[in-house]
Amino acid sequence: MENAENVTVRVFVAGATGVLGVRAVPLLLHAGHRVTAIARTPEKAATLRAAGAEPVTVGLFDPAGLRKAVDGHDVVVNLATHIPDLARAARSSAWGENDRVRTEGSRNLVDAAVAAGALHYLQESISFFYADGGSAWLDETSPFDVPSFAAAVHEAEAQALRFTELGGIGVVLRFGWFYGVGASHTASQLKLARRGISPFPGEQGGYQTFVHLDDAATAVVAAFEAPAGVYNVTEDEPASRRDLAAAVASALGRRPGRAVPGVAKLGGAKTAYLARSTWVSNRRFREATGWSPSYPDPVLGWEQVVAQTDATHSE
Repeated sequence: MENAENVTVRVFVAGATGVLGVRAVPLLLHAGHRVTAIARTPEKAATLRAAGAEPVTVGLFDPAGLRKAVDGHDVVVNLATHIPDLARAARSSAWGENDRVRTEGSRNLVDAAVAAGALHYLQESISFFYADGGSAWLDETSPFDVPSFAAAVHEAEAQALRFTELGGIGVVLRFGWFYGVGASHTASQLKLARRGISPFPGEQGGYQTFVHLDDAATAVVAAFEAPAGVYNVTEDEPASRRDLAAAVASALGRRPGRAVPGVAKLGGAKTAYLARSTWVSNRRFREATGWSPSYPDPVLGWEQVVAQTDATHSE
């Protein structure tokens, strides 16, 4: 979507204060868009207001309130999630809120976008539920094998496709594993690596595809130019778990941590997907939008994360 001179694109963002949203909102503002963003607390509202966005207090489970808040916007961006941390991920109860966000929340947001006459709807999704592909590249046509506990991912993506069916441009962004400063999963992974344990469970020759949070944020802005459809948003050159462990260890100035055999299976079906080999391609998104990651491979990305983490801890 071109932000032509003297034309203001109004963007509504759900999940604006999450680990991705806090990076995406400033970029949307810098691109010249007028941003309205959901804030659930006065403190978060003040942060958004200071950044230049207009905060609004409304819940994703409030259909009437959402319609009122979304009215007048050209683009709706749904980055809302409630992903449990690694320590709780194996518990069914830990996923309940996230399931509701992806089902009821996404449905309500699409209804509000349609009622508002919005032109674009962007839905955050994930790429690490592709079926195990071994050492073969996986693209958007590859089998998508979502575990039963995370079936709500299908519903969220279906809502974006429904938006397209109703005449708009619905875009699904299947992000790789997020990593970056401020992400709880990243903090847990670094903690394991410092203890001499590989933070990447599964067969060490298998692939695990990531995307740096800063790159994920630029992809949100770039997605305004994407035709309707599903896109993978990942680094250019995914690495094997062995090479990932080596990259993190090198950034920490340590030897690679030891891999713990079978650890990905300890949580049964809720963690078995962690052991899949998913070498995911971002080619379709790059060709559709011209986007490219600043951290195309994990070595550069993890070096930045460790350096910034250490700098933050030393302040």
